[in-house]
Amino acid sequence: MPITERSFPTIETAARALAGELAAALHEAISARGRTLLAVSGGRTPQLVFERLRQSELDWRRVTLTLTDERWVPADHPDSNERLVRDHLLQGAAKAAAFIPLFGGEGSPEAGQPACEARLKALALPFDAVYLGMGGDGHFASLFPGDPALEARDSLCVAVAARETRLPRMSLTASAILNARKVFLLFSGADKHVRYAEAQKNGSYRDIPLRLILSQFQTPVSVFMTP
Repeated sequence: MPITERSFPTIETAARALAGELAAALHEAISARGRTLLAVSGGRTPQLVFERLRQSELDWRRVTLTLTDERWVPADHPDSNERLVRDHLLQGAAKAAAFIPLFGGEGSPEAGQPACEARLKALALPFDAVYLGMGGDGHFASLFPGDPALEARDSLCVAVAARETRLPRMSLTASAILNARKVFLLFSGADKHVRYAEAQKNGSYRDIPLRLILSQFQTPVSVFMTP
């Protein structure tokens, strides 16, 4: 499938455009199938997208939402992506959407993986839209360079072990993400532009995980970028 790229002068204009594209994808799914399923990233930039997306005129009761990845912390923890979504997306009319957490309270993501897998399998997959960010090392969701989680193929979610200062996490697998009907990627910053260009060249996804997204021909990918 083709990759479409759009450049914007500021992160605010990119966030506004992406929120509009996400809303259109959700509306299309609701019209076609009566419900829609969305997976979103966490972080500072997604907050801007969430605050615009929640203003969209959607039948939010027909929207089910989950995360692409989650740090293995309770929902009231400052580093929780669930907390970010509840504070900045599931507000106003959007509060009517159903939210499916990745974190289940178990002592580790490894212990929580079976229950998380069951929650995801109960959804009306595939995802209609997946919104991803990208790290400066080329990771997406919580699929990092050289991590064994990159190799998970037969599950929807995978435990990601702690590394140095990185908290343990749960992530959607690359296969779960790439089975989506549409993937949206938003990034900004000179370092990420360099990594994005490198990801478009031939090489191993183990070095730059984003290559899994950019080298496939199954799922349409819309890229939103700013300086």
